[in-house]
Amino acid sequence: MSTTDPATAAQATTPVLALMSPLQQVRAGRLPLRLTQLLLGLVLYGVTLALMIRAGLGNAPWDVLHQGLARHLPLSIGEVLIIVSLIVLVLWIPIREVPGLGTVCNAFLIGVAADATLSVVSEPKQLWLRILMMVVGLVGNAVATAYYIGAQLGPGPRDGLMTGLHRRTGLPIGRVRTALEISVVIVGWLLGGTLGIGTVLYAFGIGPLVQRLLPRAIVPVG
Repeated sequence: MSTTDPATAAQATTPVLALMSPLQQVRAGRLPLRLTQLLLGLVLYGVTLALMIRAGLGNAPWDVLHQGLARHLPLSIGEVLIIVSLIVLVLWIPIREVPGLGTVCNAFLIGVAADATLSVVSEPKQLWLRILMMVVGLVGNAVATAYYIGAQLGPGPRDGLMTGLHRRTGLPIGRVRTALEISVVIVGWLLGGTLGIGTVLYAFGIGPLVQRLLPRAIVPVG
């Protein structure tokens, strides 16, 4: 009588991200569900990004840059986010990355959702509320990331830049991500973006959180 290791059986039934071209992503199964999950994930990402900014205890690395640039430009943080996303997409050209539908939606919707949230949420005076807002923003951002990646409609502009540089340079993906995020944090901080404990917690916490949540968020396309 043969037996199956429960861990092996669970691994075999766990959905995985499929390697697809942008056209294949759109033609793959469960498109209405995947589109809905993509949009929910991107809106939630913008909302939680704004919560971390309003907490005032340190932004996510790229948002240190976005906020810093917004302090010197006649633009909102969301508008800066959209422009930076488009600039990053231009950087995809030499590394031969191809954006998907989700990539384009990512570039615009997160900035719109962030600005909408910032317009109605103010920074609380109580420290405990700011800490709560930071934690909710961080955890919610991880959920949002798992949702939009799990929709399998293309990576975000910054995600694609990271994975593209990894493939083209042969450097470990962790080293590429660290180099990118340290660079944008330094530039953003010099421009006046908020750097703090929230930035550190995000840098070390977002990866493990997304890794834990992603398997449950992947929509199978087979």
